[in-house]
Amino acid sequence: MNPTYVVTDIEVNGPTPGSHSMLAFASVAIDAEGEEIDFFQAVLARLPEAGEDPVTMEWFKGFPEAWAAATHDPKPPAEVMQSYAAWVRGLPGQPIFAAQPLAFDGAWIDYYLRRFADIRMLKGPWIGERLFFTAGLCIQAFAAGRTGRALHECSAEAFPPEWLGHVPHNHISIDDARGTANLLKTLLQIKAPAER
Repeated sequence: MNPTYVVTDIEVNGPTPGSHSMLAFASVAIDAEGEEIDFFQAVLARLPEAGEDPVTMEWFKGFPEAWAAATHDPKPPAEVMQSYAAWVRGLPGQPIFAAQPLAFDGAWIDYYLRRFADIRMLKGPWIGERLFFTAGLCIQAFAAGRTGRALHECSAEAFPPEWLGHVPHNHISIDDARGTANLLKTLLQIKAPAER
């Protein structure tokens, strides 16, 4: 197997896909050694029927640069997701979706792929194309396994800046995806506690 990890970060205006909108996302593709292959980033038009979560909107007030990046020049979601699927298909090796945490970012990407490109994100017994191999990689859980830390001690902010390639975790999707890709690169080079 020749894995390509597609490390992804999303920005949203609420917690629930469909009831709220994904504003922006970015994916950084890295090889098994952690070297960057390519990246994809997009800003999406909001879903016309969806609302905004007041708690999320209040949170964004503390990150005006992130809000600007997540809302500048949005494109139709169908256009974005079909372009994204084509980009993933063009990557070398076997694409593995990766995020920190997988459960949140993955749910949004899956919802948008199903709704706007008629593709499922992950493998399963369903008819039709699936874009990524297996169930994906939760980098937070992977970090806990590699470092021996408790899961709650494995947020991006908990690690030394050099582990994230000195990329600031600023809630701008491409920066956070690239920093998390650097974190995964670091983790891939660490032996798990049982291997030491």
